[in-house]
Amino acid sequence: MAIGYLTVQARTAHDAVPIAGVYIRIADNAENTIYEMITDGNGETSAVPLETMDKSFSLNQFYTGIPYFSYSVLAQKAGFNTILVQDIPILDGETAILPIALIPMQERQTSPEQTEIYVGKPAVAMQKTRNQEGPAMTSYLPRVLRQVVIPNPITVHLGAPGAYAANVQVSFPDYVKNVASSEIYSTWPDAALRANIYAIITFALNRIYTEWYRNRGYNFDITNSTAYDQYFVYGRPIYESISKIVDEIFNEYVRRSGQNAPYFTSFCNGTTTTCQGLSQWGTVSLANRNFTPLQILRSYYPNDVEIVQTDTITGIVTSYPGTALRAGSTGLDVQTIQTYLNRIRRNYPAIPAITDNAGVFGDSTRAAVTAFQRIFHLTADGIVGKATWYKISSIYTAVARLAELDSEGNTLGIGTVPPSAVLRQGSTGQDVITLQYLLNVIGEYYPGIPVIAQDGIFGSGTRQAVIAFQNEMRLSPDGIVGTRTWNALYDTYLGIGENVSPPGNGSFAYTVKSGDTLWLLARRFNTTVDAIMRLNGLTSDLLNIGQVLQIPGRG
Repeated sequence: MAIGYLTVQARTAHDAVPIAGVYIRIADNAENTIYEMITDGNGETSAVPLETMDKSFSLNQFYTGIPYFSYSVLAQKAGFNTILVQDIPILDGETAILPIALIPMQERQTSPEQTEIYVGKPAVAMQKTRNQEGPAMTSYLPRVLRQVVIPNPITVHLGAPGAYAANVQVSFPDYVKNVASSEIYSTWPDAALRANIYAIITFALNRIYTEWYRNRGYNFDITNSTAYDQYFVYGRPIYESISKIVDEIFNEYVRRSGQNAPYFTSFCNGTTTTCQGLSQWGTVSLANRNFTPLQILRSYYPNDVEIVQTDTITGIVTSYPGTALRAGSTGLDVQTIQTYLNRIRRNYPAIPAITDNAGVFGDSTRAAVTAFQRIFHLTADGIVGKATWYKISSIYTAVARLAELDSEGNTLGIGTVPPSAVLRQGSTGQDVITLQYLLNVIGEYYPGIPVIAQDGIFGSGTRQAVIAFQNEMRLSPDGIVGTRTWNALYDTYLGIGENVSPPGNGSFAYTVKSGDTLWLLARRFNTTVDAIMRLNGLTSDLLNIGQVLQIPGRG
């Protein structure tokens, strides 16, 4: 029997916070429990072996059955809503990495809700008609950007363009990994994988460059409908072989010689559906004939297409210097990576401290880089190439933003009582700043809520964020912040504070409520009365409502 592997990563706030102690149950299709595990300090489980079908079936375009075994994963932790991911394909020799983004329970929520995610077959195995329309196939000349930009994050609409559906924001590399894992089989030859991934990247960048949907009044960049765009399943696992390729080439795209625009790289499976663009199954045949990725692409698109790179990436503090950093390297770029890793290790303590001199890539820097690479499933060679540089930059940006939001919250003095003002588009002032802050904090844990400017002006962007929040909370999505929306905002915000332990500082802030005593708090948070008293300098069990205590971290 063939074997594939599955590992689970429980993290939140764009990977800024690993969630330890999550109960993970892996079951087969008959609901028999195969494994029960708990996530470690990095929010991860070990990779477990699972039976599946031989790799040859997923390489045969004429095989009409399902070329893998599938499993389900249940993730539970006190203080968080439950997630059940069903029908996860496990492929021979491949490691599936399942990201679990647990949502903190609200303050007054008494029991967890359960979200179910269905993965199922990749698009290449489905008999779906693609009618992808783009600039190369229409006389309509869209407005275009001045340069090719990697959108980080990218906003994905989970349905057809005009359908009522949620939007989610994900990093661009994670979007590409998800699409590639949803479209094709990760067992395919390397050249076939790369050709398909180049087509996926370029298709998305073409949508961005031409502002294909934004130009039509939509508030998203691309859809997950295969009839219009490419397949994306929010919350699905990605495959390690695909992940490593994407980390290497996510900012490379296909264009015609002499042009700047990403070419419209339409594609279909090439068996049940044929099209003018790339045949996904055809890439396998060409790869088996030793075609390179570029030769494969030129077999389906014009002969003058080329692969180029863009270094314009939104949401990244500093761009890759162009040369890999390794033991013996010196300079400002080395110091930048050391600074980033030392900040990241507060959230991921498995990364060892860097004791080398600033700007000197010595043994401790190499050890920290290697540990980071292992945690995030990069090639653990201790060398900071493009993939490692951008991953470190991405995680640093996430942890720094979360720390900045925490600091802003202390400055604003949010408290526990919502404002009474009714806010709508056109409102201004301090209550609008409070609203925008709450939405941005909640948006770190709810991917459907967009990031907005905290400028005290209730504009269209704030209204869209309010509507997205109201949809999440099953409130009337009118874009007006009245009593029910304020209460939901505070319940959600306070629930995050209660249930997400800030990593690295060993404690978290808790606001005392009616009926709280030190004994009850110690029991609730699995600590001791003495530990709470020592941390806060208390001499008695008398507490005041609204008093802020530091509670020892819950792990």
